[in-house]
Amino acid sequence: MNVLTQARMATATPQTINLTDFIDEFGDELLDSLNRSNPPVYTGTADDTRQLVMDNLKRKPFPAQADVVQAIAALLLDRNEQAGIINAEMGTGKTMMAIAVAAVMHAAGYRRSLVISPPHLVYKWRREILETIPDARVWVLNGPDTLVKLLRLRDQLGLPYDGRQEFFILGRVRMRMGFHWKLACWKKRAAGGQLLAACPDCGQILQDLEGNLVTLEEFSRGDRRQSCSNCHSALWSLMRPGKADAGDRRTTILKSMCRIPTIGPVRAERLLLDFGEDFIASMLVDNVSEFVNLMDAKGNFVFSDRQAKRMERAMANIEFGFGQGGYQPTEFIKRYLPDGFFDLLIVDEGHEYKNSGSAQGQAMGVLAAKARKTVLLTGTLMGGYADDLFYLLFRILTQRMIEDGYRPNARGSMAPAAMSFMRDHGVLKDIYTERDGDSHKTAKGKKLTVRTVKAPGFGPKGIHRFVLPFTVFLKLKDIGGDVLPSYTEEFVDVPMAPEQLSAYQNLASKLTAELRQALARRDTTLLGVVLNVLLAWPDCCFRPEIVKHPRTRELLAFVPTIFGDEELMPKEQALVDLCLQEKANGRKVLAYTVYSGTRDTTSRLKRVIEQAGLKVAVLRASVDTARREDWILEQVDRGIDVLITNPELVKTGLDLLDFPTIAFLQTGYNVYTLQQAARRSCRIGQKHPVRVVFFGYAGSSQITCLQLMAKKIAVAQSTSGDVPESGLDSLNQDGDSVEMALARQLIAA
Repeated sequence: MNVLTQARMATATPQTINLTDFIDEFGDELLDSLNRSNPPVYTGTADDTRQLVMDNLKRKPFPAQADVVQAIAALLLDRNEQAGIINAEMGTGKTMMAIAVAAVMHAAGYRRSLVISPPHLVYKWRREILETIPDARVWVLNGPDTLVKLLRLRDQLGLPYDGRQEFFILGRVRMRMGFHWKLACWKKRAAGGQLLAACPDCGQILQDLEGNLVTLEEFSRGDRRQSCSNCHSALWSLMRPGKADAGDRRTTILKSMCRIPTIGPVRAERLLLDFGEDFIASMLVDNVSEFVNLMDAKGNFVFSDRQAKRMERAMANIEFGFGQGGYQPTEFIKRYLPDGFFDLLIVDEGHEYKNSGSAQGQAMGVLAAKARKTVLLTGTLMGGYADDLFYLLFRILTQRMIEDGYRPNARGSMAPAAMSFMRDHGVLKDIYTERDGDSHKTAKGKKLTVRTVKAPGFGPKGIHRFVLPFTVFLKLKDIGGDVLPSYTEEFVDVPMAPEQLSAYQNLASKLTAELRQALARRDTTLLGVVLNVLLAWPDCCFRPEIVKHPRTRELLAFVPTIFGDEELMPKEQALVDLCLQEKANGRKVLAYTVYSGTRDTTSRLKRVIEQAGLKVAVLRASVDTARREDWILEQVDRGIDVLITNPELVKTGLDLLDFPTIAFLQTGYNVYTLQQAARRSCRIGQKHPVRVVFFGYAGSSQITCLQLMAKKIAVAQSTSGDVPESGLDSLNQDGDSVEMALARQLIAA
């Protein structure tokens, strides 16, 4: 190297380039290098046999969806991997793709598919399966007769196969639910009139560990299920919760029939007299269509066309059961059905099973271990932290995780493995705190403490090892053509009224000062209280606000009512203007508010919008999950202009195509909920442009919360096939949660 070259290098300015620009510039070369070192499972060349299966379906997948199905089939069948993940954006048709995967797998010898579904989507799954796969047999394992159906399944083991594809749809709440039982024994009278407990099967008198005979009274005080030491028969029996004298079979059938629209007690009695209990019960349980099209002795339909239409829609979401008791389905499958009985496990909304100690997560892991293959469906694979993925991956890719050394310790705990996974692939912050301690004789003492907290982020090595080899990504824009409408998001910065702003600033200064003093004493009790009040008060200032210390009950702040019943708050006025504008354009509005419980704002919003001349409905949690889709359709038929609800109630699965405009009055902290709820109407079948509007009060904590949520979403997108505009820096945010980041900004202000 000569002197001139050295001088040029010394004076050259370093070049900085945005990561996105770098990929745009050198993306082709990087992709070629990656494909050479890691050949893709599916290169885009379709398997003709699998494509023929999809072409023979009643509903054919779009080309982009068919590519996803081909890729998953290649992963599970050609590579013989344990599981695959479909990480598809909300509205791309994950249900349709999973059904097509099951059809392709069926052609390869995979007979039975078990679907784990959110409870309100069980019947939507059944409907879509029957609309897609010719001659499919669908079992709904979500009602009181789940045990009866599972016992019937076990009895069919070894019977010849008729070639029809079978689907079993299990609601995730029913999957993890326990069961009600009671101790059962045979009463045996001994000398002196004493009653002893004996086995009902073999008659052996029961004995305790010391060999003493067990009396009936001692046996009935037991709180654990037991079995006979002689014949190993169960000494307990299933029971239905509630009153023991709930009624006979006829009464149960009558009550079930009265749940159906257009059928009252008188008509139900007449139907039972005309057709008999057994015939009616068999149709309600197994053949709803036959019941709707019931004919009398003269060959005339019992129900009119209008009645039949209402009944069919309602009965699609009703489960009839006349059994004697329930049993946890997961436990039954684990104990009494052989491994591989279910060939394919389809896990809908897979990110719901990521928590370490959740009952439904553990139940899903049991079912994944029993099935031959697993397909996980999600639109939000990761919420920002590496441990969001650890337990989910361990449950569906157990072998791969154990190969990498992530296994339970000697006590069966997964916590050390989860921490190791976080250190290898996530972001952990070690926080060192040094304090002056008591003085020693010769020197001042200092106390050093170390605290480790997690931060958002997932490293490239983890993505390469655990995400890319098993995940197929699909975005709405990939479907192309005229399948989906345009989608736009906009933010409306709403100025507060002068009196409202002044009261908010006084409230914020008081609470922030109290919070600083508490944190200085290492007391975090006030953290949640202060954040919740500052976020909620601008939307709830139509009632007085009293803030008390959660532990001492000391009064921290009081703010009187700012707006009366007839006065519109600025955000309410903005929402009314939006609704009127959309009504003029022939569009319905879906309005989200997270304050639908203690700080209920839904009733006031309904009254305010109705005063503007619009029809409004409020979806509350009291509407049963299985009925929500049908309930919303009824409101649309009634001609509503605005639907108000909490985003948690509709965030998964529901197709709200009638509401092309969505307004968020608040967002909350949950990244999953925000991303899911924003896509409720931008789905396949939508014909109108979708508009999503976020409202926030200027100068309030709501704006800071929205900014932080945007950052967390950028982190989450790094495992969804997107590279955030801010590059890899977004994988190392300082905040360890939205709440904590919001608190830090509040204290620093």
